[in-house]
Amino acid sequence: MAGLALYAVAMAVALAGLAASFPHRVIGLCNVATILRLTLVSVLCAALVASHPPDWAMFWVALLAFALDGVDGWLARREGRASAFGARFDMEVDSLLALLLALLAWQSGSVGAYVIILGLPRYIFWAAQVPFPWLNGALPERFSRKVVCVVQIAALLLALLPPVAPLLASLCVGLAAVALVWSFWLDVRVLREARV
Repeated sequence: MAGLALYAVAMAVALAGLAASFPHRVIGLCNVATILRLTLVSVLCAALVASHPPDWAMFWVALLAFALDGVDGWLARREGRASAFGARFDMEVDSLLALLLALLAWQSGSVGAYVIILGLPRYIFWAAQVPFPWLNGALPERFSRKVVCVVQIAALLLALLPPVAPLLASLCVGLAAVALVWSFWLDVRVLREARV
C-alpha cells in the first residue's frame, strides 16, 4: 500500500508539472523510462514497509532502477524531447531512489543509521531554500556532480548486496558521504557567490 501511495502522489505531482511546463505534444519514451523508474522506486518503498523483504529481489529492483537512470536522458536527446520538466522529473526520481536505498540499507543492518545521510541531501537542500532563497538559483552543469551521484547510488547498492561485508559497506558509504557533502558544498558556494 505504501508503494502504491508513493507512486500515486509522485505521478500526480509529475502530471501537474507536465501540464504546466512540458513543451512537447507527446511525453516520449524518455519520460516513459522515468515513469518505469518511478514504478521500481515504488516497489522499493513497498519493500521498506514489508515485514521480511526479499534481499536479492530488492537488490535487483534497485539495480535495474539505477541502470535505467541514464536511459531517459539518452532517449530525450535522441528523440529531441529534452526539457526542463524531464530533467527535473529524473532528478526527483533519483532523489527518491537514494532516500529509499539509504533506508533499506539501514534496515538491512549492513550499515548504521549514518547511511541515511546519503538519502537526505536533496531534501535538506530543498528545505534550506526557505531561509536562504538564493539556494534556488540556477546551477551550471558540472560533470563531477553526476559522478558523485553515481558513486552515491553505487555505494547504497553495495550496502544492499546481501553477502557484503559490513566493514566494506561502511567504508564505501563513508567515502560516498564525503563526496556528496563536497559536491553539495560546491553548489552552495557557487549559488552564494552568484546571489545579487
